[in-house]
Amino acid sequence: MENEIPSVFTPDNEPYLGKPLLAEFDKEIVSILEQSNRTAALTHTMALTDQQNMACITIPQAISIILSIRELVRQGYLFGANILVRYLVQRAAILLYIMHYPSEIEIWNQGWQKPNAPDLSRMLDKISSAVGDAPEIRRKDITASMNSLLHGKPDSASLNLVDTGLGQLGFAPSKILNRPDLCDDLCEFVLPWIAVTHAMMAAYFPQENSKYN
Repeated sequence: MENEIPSVFTPDNEPYLGKPLLAEFDKEIVSILEQSNRTAALTHTMALTDQQNMACITIPQAISIILSIRELVRQGYLFGANILVRYLVQRAAILLYIMHYPSEIEIWNQGWQKPNAPDLSRMLDKISSAVGDAPEIRRKDITASMNSLLHGKPDSASLNLVDTGLGQLGFAPSKILNRPDLCDDLCEFVLPWIAVTHAMMAAYFPQENSKYN
């Protein structure tokens, strides 16, 4: 019974505790929450532009998704955590896109409906064009794996493949506790998008001091 897997993990016994990239994930959560608290207080003292109103909706949603991903990792639900990444990237991309193309806020105000609202691939393409001399955002690399997960394509199978302990492999329907590589890959992919969300908070609300200014 001493080796029984707990039904709920806590911060002191979670399965990937001590992984360096996961520790970095936790540091970024603390930082973005501190910045969010300061920025939220600021927004209640100022007249907001349409772009800032959008950011007041989108940034908290992104942070909520970040926290949800982290809790799923804590509980070993790596497959579900990977699925949520797509929704984080979508919001971070919207923030970047409207920062570079502020007139597109009108599409947001009208409900961000197709065919006028750009999809993720188009946003990433236009952001890449806007940043010019920055390294090109390889949208196909970013979106391919996320689309495979969302649409249940065969190559998504690797993200819930586990050793059954019986000398064979299987596909986990629940917690994944023995794939530190998956945990590392997830953290490595998520960390830059946390940084983007954090940076966009500073960009939309420059009145608030931030290390990203």
